[in-house]
Amino acid sequence: MNPEASCKWQNFLRDATGSVRSGCTLEVRGTLTRLTGLVLEAAGIRMPVGSQCLVSMKSQPAVLAEVVGFSNDRAFLMPAGDVHGLSSGASVIPAPAYVAVPRLGEERKLEAASAFGVLRLPMGDGLLGRVVDAQGAPMDRMGPIVDVTSLPLDRKQINAMDRAPVRNALDTGVRAINALLTVGRGQRIGLFSGSGVGKSVLLGMMARYTQADVIVVGLIGERGREVKEFIEDILGTQGRARSVVVAAPADAPPLLRMQGAAYATAIAESFRDKGKHVLLLMDSLTRYAMAQREIALAIGEPPATKGYPPSCFAKLPQLVERSGNGLNGVGSITAFYTVLSEGDDQQDPIADAARAILDGHIVLSRSLAESGHFPAIDVEQSASRVMHNVVPRDHFEMARRFKAINSRYEKGRDLVQIGAYVNGSDPGLDESIRLHEGMVAFLQQDMFEAAPLGPSVQRMMATIGREEAFP
Repeated sequence: MNPEASCKWQNFLRDATGSVRSGCTLEVRGTLTRLTGLVLEAAGIRMPVGSQCLVSMKSQPAVLAEVVGFSNDRAFLMPAGDVHGLSSGASVIPAPAYVAVPRLGEERKLEAASAFGVLRLPMGDGLLGRVVDAQGAPMDRMGPIVDVTSLPLDRKQINAMDRAPVRNALDTGVRAINALLTVGRGQRIGLFSGSGVGKSVLLGMMARYTQADVIVVGLIGERGREVKEFIEDILGTQGRARSVVVAAPADAPPLLRMQGAAYATAIAESFRDKGKHVLLLMDSLTRYAMAQREIALAIGEPPATKGYPPSCFAKLPQLVERSGNGLNGVGSITAFYTVLSEGDDQQDPIADAARAILDGHIVLSRSLAESGHFPAIDVEQSASRVMHNVVPRDHFEMARRFKAINSRYEKGRDLVQIGAYVNGSDPGLDESIRLHEGMVAFLQQDMFEAAPLGPSVQRMMATIGREEAFP
């Protein structure tokens, strides 16, 4: 070794020894070697999956990224921001304790739990009435968020035996749901529909009228235009006052879309841990799965069913199982997840997987929506798996009778409409024809009309009467 190189090496060792003695940690630094599609590839840095890091160059602000995989000594990173301007050789370091990230001319700070950059985001009462993005930054231009505490997104799972069972009915303010598909406090239910059949309006009705202490709304992967419209036109002032809205629109990177869903769930968990009853509305679970598909395919995971890698189906229950009743019955999260059915196909792989892990499903019908019937709930295809545990037997039997009468009419609809049916041929169909008009009026409800649980059940019984159970 030449004298000059030896001198440099001795100086490096002396500086490193001084840093260690003074309590300073040595910086771990890697190098960006590849950028393909959505994925950054870094060499020379070893960080656990899920940790945060910064990719930076001298001429531009650092880009926050998350480790999503690795291969030998190469780490795969998914950026949370714009990668325009990055080039080979950019430095990659773990996110420090406080990182200033410029956005819209402002400075905000992201806290890390350790040197490996475990992301912590603001949670607490200060979020009520606010709209934030997937990284906890305010989007409503109402000033900084106060009265919050930075907490990690990931939490220890609750033992299934320590959860209280679903035993109490929840008033959603929607007549058809209250009477025929009664939801229990702590239940997780899916809202299945195609595009443009009124799922956002139905979510807004539940946000305004549901008996809950706190409402957390996650708008994941939806059109950016819908964010403001949902908040101002559908949620309204009354619903927004007790709500927290987390928005990760369609143009956000897939990492932020997934993080937005996790953040909304973590906010709901933080309120549940305080003993509050939380309503979690997530629109949509399908966009969450699509974001995971983008990440998984980008890092080389092979596609399986209709292009969805196996990790997509593993991520869904990990997210959904975080909601429900709290530890030893303290607090609850009642969750509604919208599921988009491509072409109204209920056998879509994500729809089929979601139906299997949720505690019920409400199906919105395009044919009902096209006929002006709102909310367009198809009571024949919908079911609540906990209804028999949360309502009296009399209510349950009357709901079953209502569905049976409605089903009988739907089966004979074509005969009635073409005039081929002769009155008296089928007593059951005769009764369904006689009650049909009142039943349709019962199922319809204006978006600004509240229908409490008790009056909804009474009106259902008055609509079909209290005769013997329908055969």
